[in-house]
Amino acid sequence: MDTAALKHTWSLAETLGDEVPLFFYSHLFYTHPELRAMFPVAMATQRDRLVGALGRIVSNVDQLDEVTAFIQQLGRDHRRFEVIAEHYDAVGLSLLTTLKHFLGELWTPELAADWAAAYGVIATAMVQAAEESELSSPPAWEGHVIGVERRSMDIAVVHVRPEPELVFEPGQSFAVETPYTPRMWRYFSPANAPRADGTIEFHVQLVPGGQVSSAVVRRLKVGDVLRLGSAVGQELTLDEADRGRDLVMIAGGTGLAPLRAHLERIDLQWQATGSAPRVHLFHGARVPWNLYEHRLMQSLSGRPWFDYTPVVSDDPSYPGRKGLVGDAVTELGVSPGALAIVCGSASMVRHAAAALRDLGVPAPDIRFERFANLEEGQSAAAVQPSSLAEQPMGSTR
Repeated sequence: MDTAALKHTWSLAETLGDEVPLFFYSHLFYTHPELRAMFPVAMATQRDRLVGALGRIVSNVDQLDEVTAFIQQLGRDHRRFEVIAEHYDAVGLSLLTTLKHFLGELWTPELAADWAAAYGVIATAMVQAAEESELSSPPAWEGHVIGVERRSMDIAVVHVRPEPELVFEPGQSFAVETPYTPRMWRYFSPANAPRADGTIEFHVQLVPGGQVSSAVVRRLKVGDVLRLGSAVGQELTLDEADRGRDLVMIAGGTGLAPLRAHLERIDLQWQATGSAPRVHLFHGARVPWNLYEHRLMQSLSGRPWFDYTPVVSDDPSYPGRKGLVGDAVTELGVSPGALAIVCGSASMVRHAAAALRDLGVPAPDIRFERFANLEEGQSAAAVQPSSLAEQPMGSTR
């Protein structure tokens, strides 16, 4: 398989803009009209998400060993859409037809065979994982809303009790569908470690024009029932080896959520054993009232293992540290050997990651959601893995 040719031809297709997804969806819905009902009614926000995700993953099939677990998670998560193997066939055929149409003479028999083989590898891994999960878990969970707290003008904290129990690790996320935005899904990270009562806490920030975030912040109430997909994501999780390392956490807005989940687990560990890694949390917000967990973080600062630095960018009257959160990290530094976890908007993640690299933190020790489709100021906590996870039916807004 010529993976260099896959990457090159996909890069060519990406330069064509909206023409590629428009052709793809036209072909998919014309050949398989029954699939139209699986997508949002309004396709404007869908655009190239499915096509772009497909192209990026399939053209990087040579890196499959690095993301096999993630691809399998996507397959399990797709069960919430009632996706079956035949649907993967339909999507694959429309992808290949689209590439053939736009690549013209470049679409040789050899290239066609390589694209088909690469797509087959990805689709097979997802289908097999979905089939295995059918033996032990439902396709989706009911999330009963038991509490909604408006923390600021554009941030809400939502407490949910899934039925049945929904297993996850701090740093993972779930696709969420509200009763007010059917067939539109957005990813949210739990802001808590797994609890004995099985409840989950979501932090949701209103995104301008975002239909899902608007429904959650403005309309969701106790008694509503959400639909939740299975837990996905690996980049923000910590394995056993990581858990003993010092941590620097950098959050923007509700990007705090998955980091707060880690803090809850670490605090429970410290209370039980008296031992915990050193943690320095930097939380950035545009305005001080969006430091919505400030009191909790201040109280945690009494722990011997925890340091907290709030940063506000847009309020010159703020008495604390002002500016960009990445610059605060640069000024205060990072302890040698610390593992960095970054979660926030796309621009914030880029800036903070660059600051960490400038401080000499090795790239493998800078963790952020590499598959996130971050846009319009959305936090990775509220989007998480886009790739195929929010597809084919999901909008992130």
